[in-house]
Amino acid sequence: MRSIKWFHVLVLILVLFNTRTGLAAVILQYHHVSEKLPAVTSVSEATFRQHLNFLKSEQFSVIALDELIQQLQAGKTLPPKTVAITFDDGYLNNMEAAAPILEQFGYPYTIFVNPKLIDEKKGYVMSWPQLRQLSKRGALIANHSAQHDYLHLKKAGESQAQWRSRIRQDLVWSQARIKEEIGHDLPYIAYPYGEFDRPLQDLVAELGLVGIGQHSGAVGPDSDFTRLPRFPASGIYANLSTLKTKLYSLAFSLAKADYQDSVTDNRTPSITLTFKEMDFYQNQFACFVSGLGKADLTWQGEKTVTITTPKPLSSGRSRYNCTAPSKRFSGQFYWYSQPWVVTDASQH
Repeated sequence: MRSIKWFHVLVLILVLFNTRTGLAAVILQYHHVSEKLPAVTSVSEATFRQHLNFLKSEQFSVIALDELIQQLQAGKTLPPKTVAITFDDGYLNNMEAAAPILEQFGYPYTIFVNPKLIDEKKGYVMSWPQLRQLSKRGALIANHSAQHDYLHLKKAGESQAQWRSRIRQDLVWSQARIKEEIGHDLPYIAYPYGEFDRPLQDLVAELGLVGIGQHSGAVGPDSDFTRLPRFPASGIYANLSTLKTKLYSLAFSLAKADYQDSVTDNRTPSITLTFKEMDFYQNQFACFVSGLGKADLTWQGEKTVTITTPKPLSSGRSRYNCTAPSKRFSGQFYWYSQPWVVTDASQH
């Protein structure tokens, strides 16, 4: 009887462990599938196919973005090794090069588009008829703002209320335009350039949208749904040897992420993370600052850590990337990224 009891305990533990890892997923971000366009945002067809072959050979569950987000929001269990594939901007090569390869693998994908640029018939993006064709073949089409502006920036002389009204109109109009042309309007906004601040996040939440960035990390039920991370998989990030680790990454179980704002004139910003659970050793948790090496860590008890830069950040975009090896899942790392946009005090 005792052996039967312990067997059931063991099964319960395994279920709980597998459920926790099954709550994490990864979203990949691409732009161009081309060898003729800027390498920093491109992958070749051969490299893209290599990525998909890896997902297939390693038996990743590649699902549509809406399914992934809905499952996480509901706190439901996802299959282990779940991935969603996304593209930003809606370039022509997404249809000419990427779509045929994805269809060979039977993998769903999402394209974030700028409706005003499509209406203006910009030659480098797909037309509405082309996007409708991809939609009929299974692609999801979603909002990337009307014309790829920096959404958090105010115009000269613009008040906070005027900014808020303008961006609200941009997002609502873009949602409606996609619905009119495609037939669906997923409640998602991929932030242009991956930049966002708290007022923009608040507006996105008020509109009932999910905000999606370009900072790295896995997603899970504890993620902030106004700033979901994605792993860029183009340019220098296309190397499969490093992308493998990211594809297997896990989302930290976070109770809170406390920081002033991701757009800031403070060149030494800090963020304090409080963990719900810690499936890692405290001394193996490490953070790195873009171009500046290891971040300074100050632990406040067992489950709370403050992260700061060892040197002032330069103007523009920076990140703190934090990782820790899992104790339960050998070879897998927890991953969290905090993006910053450092501005001059006069511009902030």
